[in-house]
Amino acid sequence: MIFPVFLLLLLLLLLLPLPLPWAIGKIRMPMCLMKKLFPTHSDYYRQGDHIVGAILSQVISMLDLESFQQPPHPWYIKYFMLMPKNYQHVLALVFAINKINQDPELLPNITLGFRIYESFFSPRKTYESSFTLLSTRYLMIPNYKCDTQDKLLAVIGGLGSETSIQMATILGIYKIPQISYGSFHAMLSDKFQFPSFYRMVPNEIPQSLGLVRLMQHFKWNWIGLIASDDDSGEKFVQTLKPMLTRNSICIAFTERAPHVPSSSMDHAFKEQHFKLYSSITQTKAEVIVVYGDTDSLLGLKLFLHTSYQTALKPIGKVWITTAQWDFTSYIALNRWTLKPFHGALSFAVHTEDVPGFRDFLRTLNPYQPQGDIFIQRFWHTVFNCSVLYSSLTIKGGRNCSGKEELESLPGSDFEMKMSGQSYSIYNGVYAVAHALHALYSSKSNKKATGKGHLLELQNIQPWELHPFLKNVRFNNSAGDEVYFDENGESSAGYDILNWIVFPNNSFIKVKVGHVHPQAPDGQEFTINEAAVVWNSRFNQTVPRSRCTDSCRPGYVRTVRDGEPLCCYNCAPCPEGTISNQTDADHCDRCPEDQYPNKDQDKCIPKIMDFLSYEEPLGFVLASFALLFSLLTVLVLGMFIKHRDTPIVRANNRDLSYVLLFSLLLCFLCSLVFIGQPRRVTCLFRQTAFGVIFSVSVSSVLAKTITVVLAFKATKPGASMRKWLGRRLSGSIIVSSSLIQVGICAVWLGTAPPFPDLDMKSEAGHILVQCNEGSNIAFYFVLGYMGFLAIVSFTVAFLARKLPDTFNEAKFITFSMLVFCSVWVSFIPTYLSTKGKYMVAVEIFSILASSAGLLGCIFIPKCYIIVLRPELNTREQLVRKSKSGTLDL
Repeated sequence: MIFPVFLLLLLLLLLLPLPLPWAIGKIRMPMCLMKKLFPTHSDYYRQGDHIVGAILSQVISMLDLESFQQPPHPWYIKYFMLMPKNYQHVLALVFAINKINQDPELLPNITLGFRIYESFFSPRKTYESSFTLLSTRYLMIPNYKCDTQDKLLAVIGGLGSETSIQMATILGIYKIPQISYGSFHAMLSDKFQFPSFYRMVPNEIPQSLGLVRLMQHFKWNWIGLIASDDDSGEKFVQTLKPMLTRNSICIAFTERAPHVPSSSMDHAFKEQHFKLYSSITQTKAEVIVVYGDTDSLLGLKLFLHTSYQTALKPIGKVWITTAQWDFTSYIALNRWTLKPFHGALSFAVHTEDVPGFRDFLRTLNPYQPQGDIFIQRFWHTVFNCSVLYSSLTIKGGRNCSGKEELESLPGSDFEMKMSGQSYSIYNGVYAVAHALHALYSSKSNKKATGKGHLLELQNIQPWELHPFLKNVRFNNSAGDEVYFDENGESSAGYDILNWIVFPNNSFIKVKVGHVHPQAPDGQEFTINEAAVVWNSRFNQTVPRSRCTDSCRPGYVRTVRDGEPLCCYNCAPCPEGTISNQTDADHCDRCPEDQYPNKDQDKCIPKIMDFLSYEEPLGFVLASFALLFSLLTVLVLGMFIKHRDTPIVRANNRDLSYVLLFSLLLCFLCSLVFIGQPRRVTCLFRQTAFGVIFSVSVSSVLAKTITVVLAFKATKPGASMRKWLGRRLSGSIIVSSSLIQVGICAVWLGTAPPFPDLDMKSEAGHILVQCNEGSNIAFYFVLGYMGFLAIVSFTVAFLARKLPDTFNEAKFITFSMLVFCSVWVSFIPTYLSTKGKYMVAVEIFSILASSAGLLGCIFIPKCYIIVLRPELNTREQLVRKSKSGTLDL
């Protein structure tokens, strides 16, 4: 009977379900009992399968150095000051743990617990808390732990870089993941020295870049800098200065934040106070950048408070603070004024509203602490009431009801919205949970089964979390993506907050910008300038923080000897150059087709300049050309009408027709020079002018030679008679003109004229002109014309003493004198002018010389034909001819 019963019991045991992998953590182990050797301060504890440790900072220790003659004082009795705002850090961690434990998909059947200790902003207490986390609860015995129930998984902390380094010194030995929520020191990025360190705040470099971009956006180039008097402050100054210099931003002064005075340091604090006050008030810098954490800048906060209370003229500056400093944290302790910070801009770790957090805060009750050792002290401090059944009493004061509303507290005491540091704690706890979930999933997917596998899941070590923590990536409940970069730093950016302080010392902070290093190019920095409220001293205009006024466009900066680059003079840009931006370092030349405007701040298109019919000069010249053409036509018509009269016949009628027609063409060819030069007009205007004028001058030469030969042939026995006739005059005209045609043909065949743009000769204008192609050919054409004119003038001059009646020699002599005078004066005038005036000079020379020929040769004959017809008879011609022969 016994044996079958035993088999039945064994079978029932085998049929019982084995513990699931997720439930391995619930296997209880017997606790050990050991005498409490050293009194440790209390913690906020909640049991769980895995414990998330935390060393937070909300109490400033006022303990002196221990005498080692008696046990240390418990922290909660006296000698401390509470920072109420930092109590939210505790609540954020508790809220995150609660939400994770309630999430059926994240770590199912696994609960997380926590152990929260206080650092007291004290290195000794930080080390003590670190060792306590590594030991069995209440027993600080390093390297010894007999309670396997409390399995430390990771540690959240610390707030400042100094606290984080102290923690990392201990926790790094055991490779326990440490996630800081407020440490920015660059040294902590060294993975060789701190391999187990992570932080839920971004690197300081994007913050420094954001500071530079902020200065550039508001055109501030003369700023003050105040940094904490420690290694972090020195590192920040050394990092920021080169970045500012590269972007033409200068530092007016650099000061260290004063220390909190004590009885032995009171004189030193007064000296620091006076020096800092002088630097701030005597500088032209309206913007002051402050770097440091809340603890290290307590002295600066006291300085601003005392300055505001005692100074006749309050310090009205634009304060720009970094994310490390929460300048409202100490207000609940000492009620220092916030009014100097009205209009300040601060960088803060990016945060969003977390769903459910406000509702969680509304459930808090000091009479239901549920293990929270901090809540009663917090409640007693912020609501100024006595907590029943505790030592936290106020004589004559009211008792706490437990129904006080946190929403009623000023923002300097407590905020309902999760702060940046609390948001980092919240994300840090979730990062640990997701990494643990990934670790469990990895181990559960292995093919190993049986008791050995269960023990493997049970004995998860903290160092196993590192690979999963480095690769963790998830979206939190606020919608932000959370992950660590290659240096174990958060991917979050910075928010830019604007502080608005009201007369009753209450305040609001408005998000006006963002710095996100992972954003696309051009979107890393954003600022809503219209939303910024400035210090009342600036009357809501953007403050000007510059050593000198900006150089407006059209001017260039010139450095002052012995002064920073930001202190400069403004000089006008040199002629022909522009600067189209404020504070230009150099002036630029405009493109060839543009020129500077009057203010030299932009380039405007040059005016296309050529002699056109629309402008007065072109219109007048064209009118004269047409007028002379009409006059030539009238003279030609008159000669044709009176072609049989002696005065027309006596002066070689055919040559007169040829000369008048060529003069008509001379007047008309001047019109080709007016208007915008084209390829066709450039090709033919000089050549046509040269050939037509050659015909005109050769016609005059032929008339002159004909006159001379005619009078020589009238002498008895003269041999010149055989040279008279049309053949001689025609030969002279044709041969003389063909030579000019040959010159023009060579010119067009070798270097033809073409349209050209001269952009440099005249400011503001593009001279549209014809490039002659070959100046030598052009002057050959003019030279040949001059040669014909000189020959004509010489022959006519020699024939000036021939009989007067109908003798053209004198008129030809005078016309050639006019012709040569015009073209001799043309050359220097032509060479000394540019653009359309050069063309006008040539047109004027054409019209003047042509009009000279027309007037000197034909007007006297027209006078006789029209007004003195009695002189236009053969008898008069014969009588004068005989008289002239006898004179000879």
